[in-house]
Amino acid sequence: SGFNSGSSCKRCDFEMDLCEAFHELNSQPGWIRRNGQSGMGPPYSDHSGNHSAYFLSLSPEIRSSSATLRTNVFLPTNEEHLCQITFHYWISQTGGKLMVGLQKQSENTIANIWQDSGELQNQWRANSIIINSTEKYEVIFSSTMETQRQGQTVAIDDITFSEGC
Repeated sequence: SGFNSGSSCKRCDFEMDLCEAFHELNSQPGWIRRNGQSGMGPPYSDHSGNHSAYFLSLSPEIRSSSATLRTNVFLPTNEEHLCQITFHYWISQTGGKLMVGLQKQSENTIANIWQDSGELQNQWRANSIIINSTEKYEVIFSSTMETQRQGQTVAIDDITFSEGC
């Protein structure tokens, strides 16, 4: 069950918009699509170091400083095809948090399956999550920032979904 990075993967690099794994960005409140040259502070490049390439980050306008990015509904996984999600993320040092949750169709609660918080980070990091679900599900990226000072943010880039998603 090696990770297949071929054309069967859906890759969301945010260069044009969201990819087909997500609904429209305007139904994903709190996130803004921008690049490192936007004048909004760090990160000043995407995860590959490109200053003009796009990523998502917390919108500086939001008072509550929380944001949710929700996928479309995925079909159940099976043994041959687990769903592997790989992504890059940036968290400012103080008070930022990024969580990935799983919402199964029969449940109205979101089960937290991964999280990280911004202790001495201020750098792009990569992570992979494997999801195994016997029923239809959505994946939710949610971010919070305790105090949003200038240059404090959480960002996401290059989300890849394997064939099993």
